[in-house]
Amino acid sequence: MSENVKHTSGGFDFAERARQILSTEPILTAKDVEVKFTLRDRELTAIRRCSLDLYDGETLAIVGESGSGKSVFTKLFVGMLDKNGKITNGSIMYEGKDLAKLTGERAWRGIRGSKIAMVTQDPMTSLNPLRRVGVQIREAVELHQGLRGGAARAEAVRLMEAVGIQDAERRYAMYPHEFSGGMRQRVVIAIAIACRPKILICDEPTTALDVTIQAQILELIRRLQREYRMTIIYITHDLGVVANVADRVAVMYAGQIVEIGMADEIFFDPYHPYSWALLSALPQLGRKGERLPAIDGTPPNLFNQITGDSFAPRNRRALNIDFLEEPPLFDVTPTHQSKTWLMDPRAPKVEKPDIISRLRAAEEDSAPAVTTAPEGEREPLVECRDLQVTFGSGRKKFIAVDHVYLTIYKGETLALVGESGSGKTTIGRAIIRINPVSGGEVLYRGQRISGKIDKALDREVIRRIQMIFQDPMASSNERAKVDYIVSEGLINHHLYANDEERKAKVAKALEEVGLLPEFASRFPHEFSGGQRQRIGIARSLIMQPEFIIADEPISALDVSIRAQVLNLLNELKASRGLTYLFIAHDLSVVRYIADRIAVIHKGRIVELADSEALFRCPLHPYTRALLSAVPNPDPYLERTKKTLVYDPGMHDYTTDRPVWKELAPGHFVYGNAPELRKYAARLAETGNA
Repeated sequence: MSENVKHTSGGFDFAERARQILSTEPILTAKDVEVKFTLRDRELTAIRRCSLDLYDGETLAIVGESGSGKSVFTKLFVGMLDKNGKITNGSIMYEGKDLAKLTGERAWRGIRGSKIAMVTQDPMTSLNPLRRVGVQIREAVELHQGLRGGAARAEAVRLMEAVGIQDAERRYAMYPHEFSGGMRQRVVIAIAIACRPKILICDEPTTALDVTIQAQILELIRRLQREYRMTIIYITHDLGVVANVADRVAVMYAGQIVEIGMADEIFFDPYHPYSWALLSALPQLGRKGERLPAIDGTPPNLFNQITGDSFAPRNRRALNIDFLEEPPLFDVTPTHQSKTWLMDPRAPKVEKPDIISRLRAAEEDSAPAVTTAPEGEREPLVECRDLQVTFGSGRKKFIAVDHVYLTIYKGETLALVGESGSGKTTIGRAIIRINPVSGGEVLYRGQRISGKIDKALDREVIRRIQMIFQDPMASSNERAKVDYIVSEGLINHHLYANDEERKAKVAKALEEVGLLPEFASRFPHEFSGGQRQRIGIARSLIMQPEFIIADEPISALDVSIRAQVLNLLNELKASRGLTYLFIAHDLSVVRYIADRIAVIHKGRIVELADSEALFRCPLHPYTRALLSAVPNPDPYLERTKKTLVYDPGMHDYTTDRPVWKELAPGHFVYGNAPELRKYAARLAETGNA
């Protein structure tokens, strides 16, 4: 390990882990692999002479932006390359076979599933919606374990229990849509381990999950790895997940591994400028009022021939040779290699950023709590008064939002956080009049906008309140061009004099979110995830709103694209005087962007406070459980943290009913009298009363 790495281990010895891993021969070796796709009669080189050794029992994380080749590269190990793609160079040796040369389903049958299995990113697309969950697991058991009938069913139930699905006998007969996202992910894992694989590839297994569910899934995979003695490959863009699970980390960019090493080497002592850029874009390093460091430009067009270092055009510290000649993979240590000319003895010495030390310093010296102006000095823009939203009726009645009181003041960003199904999005959709209100009311500038209202007010609400949806692809018409998608609101409300004015407004909205006006003639599928989200933001801005509901706008984006979108939202807030309701489950992002945070659990808000006050002294046990589960991009701290588990049964409200009370200026919490006394004492002990 480099002499620059002088961080305490917190009980985890990476040097010893490195000796254990590298004391054996690789179980899989990919060498000089090249993959090309034929698209529209043009060739795209997705994987460019990529090499990798995988060792028995290790956990390897592969990180990088979307389009870097992570999924394409690992799909080669299970023969799942798309039909328009082909391996044009290199070898992938596993148990004496060259996987690069295998063709046909029969050849792959002895490898895929039984030797190397894959857990995909979206469990809903990999499960058959028309077949019962238990049957789908049983099929894998029958195919790979040779069991039949009752024995196969019993094994399927046992696997469901092994992955933490409670009441497995009853749930065996349920369909995928009857499971939550976390439970569906457990089902997919059960199918994978039914095959008893030696290598398990997990492709973004926790991307869309809440932090508490994510922590459970990561712990589940870690336990299964020990029990089944598997080697794990994680594909992810979440560096907190990497810090939690990885022994080694490979950083991919433009179809190549540009750096690989033990997790502590990559986090504490990275050498490639792309690794520096990825780590620097972490929202945990951001301070309110300051821009997050984002990676300039976009990845290279892989239809074109790349000359030199592929990251050079985006690297502010690029050397002349970076634009002329591709660097080799230099050895930093026996376990750490980096593909950068900065490692050449002739290169000038460049001071490397110590990013994790900056992160620790930011945590120890966090921003002071914002002093909230007295309520009378702030202008309420949107208010929810005793809001209740229900679905269904009779025995099937479900209370999604339960007696919520919430005031959003002009010019602020209020974050609404909680697990999936807690009612976050339902509140946002009730405000914008998508979901009907069952009880209470929603006010906008003092006027009731819930229930039946006149047409003039309805049109005003549509213009002044807009929503940015979580999935920009699903919320866009894939057959319409960007020009129509962005200007649809203008067209519906006749907010332009002629077509020239409409096009000018579209061009201005695109320019405002950092997109070129010529993008208006393209279709959504021609853009990256970050660009599609910018199109969604442009669509909301063109209506000149003053209040925007941002529903998980960055949950599925790479860390670098997240930084760009967060910077954009903050800039638009300042330039346009916008007010945001920011719905999220990533508390690290929320701390950076939000002025105040409301925590919601099963339809009821349980705590509300200024952002720093909430992080400094969380009161409600559910808030504390959420914060304890937030991934920390520090491999040592992440592996020694204790995750709290919230049990709703801990509250006894049978005789002493809970109330919503302000215990400190701006700090509200939900609880009964004994709980409130305990919360007040905690505030006093920590000096936050």
